[in-house]
Amino acid sequence: MSKLFSRRDMAAQMASRILSPGVLDEGLRSGLFLSGMRRIGKTTFLLNDLIPELEQRQAIVIYVDLWSDLATSPASLVHDAIKRTLAELASPASGLLKRLKNLRAADLTVLGFKFGFKLEAVGEQGGPTLAQVLTEVVDQAKTDVVLIVDEVQQAMSSEEGQNLLLALKAARDAINARPDAPGHFIFIGTGSHRALVQELTSRRTQAFAGATSVAYPLLGEDYVEHLLNRLGAEGVKRLPSAAVAWEAFKTLGHRPEEMLKALRVTQQQVSSLTQTGRAGDADPDKILPVVAATLRATAADIELARLDEMGPLAKAVFERIAADSAGSKGVFSGEAAQAYAKAIGRDVKVEEVQPVVNALLAANLVIRQAHGVYAVADPQVQQMWQEKRALEARS
Repeated sequence: MSKLFSRRDMAAQMASRILSPGVLDEGLRSGLFLSGMRRIGKTTFLLNDLIPELEQRQAIVIYVDLWSDLATSPASLVHDAIKRTLAELASPASGLLKRLKNLRAADLTVLGFKFGFKLEAVGEQGGPTLAQVLTEVVDQAKTDVVLIVDEVQQAMSSEEGQNLLLALKAARDAINARPDAPGHFIFIGTGSHRALVQELTSRRTQAFAGATSVAYPLLGEDYVEHLLNRLGAEGVKRLPSAAVAWEAFKTLGHRPEEMLKALRVTQQQVSSLTQTGRAGDADPDKILPVVAATLRATAADIELARLDEMGPLAKAVFERIAADSAGSKGVFSGEAAQAYAKAIGRDVKVEEVQPVVNALLAANLVIRQAHGVYAVADPQVQQMWQEKRALEARS
């Protein structure tokens, strides 16, 4: 049995809607944005299901993860990914060019693509625009180019990132608006913060305003059954029921890594109880829910524990941001400074707050939603924090 849980049916449906849209799906040509919490399988789906499906349908796919190198600007990461693809297309021996030749019945040049610009100039001042670059690729390949940017909300955190989105929007308009174009440019963005990703399409000031934004389809009961079947195939005899395992998976936020950890801990406890003569207590249907609830709380605690190392002012600023699910404004206001002072028991000057916010951003605990507006980076951490504060208020 394969270790990888395939979602090829979902990938095939999505690829059809993107590359060959019907009347109701034509808006996808304006851009598609998928949002969902971290570690719910978005990247796994992109790399193992959607990208292979798009490539099988002749599309040139460029993938970049903006969290792969937080020290490098989003614009540089995207430009580098595009340049790597251009270099492959320009090389007669590249796997990408060979794949395109095979799919297109060898009607592409065997010498590689010839571009009217220098590859190293892409992304540099005075170099070709992304509209020029991607138009040449579409025209020579005579097929669609799909750019997938993982953790796309990271581009919102800087002016350079915002300019990148504007350049990509300009490329989309330049390529897709042409009559009888040999291919299209399709932009797909995914992100771990639903509010921020939705803002990319809902705010009129954003480059992709009006594009399609949807929640990433969570893994379902069939994934849980896949895990249980794998365990059974490996000889594990005392497994939780499908119904209990499914509830545990939901408790863990539909996160595969956390579910695997919960099942592993459950099996360890079952084995330990059995070996010590307490087989009657070794019921995985009773153990798994407790393990799942504990892991959920622990995962949030690990994130929040970093606040203690950053000092009381950082904790006070974080709590102000976390209290507002829509994004907190006025983090640097005089009123906010008074609230911080009350929370930590000393006077707080407004100028003290900026370095603290910068540290929270660097630790990926919060994210800049807009100028002066901040939100918690992980919605599940925010939810756990709010639940704990509600319990404290009732006690």
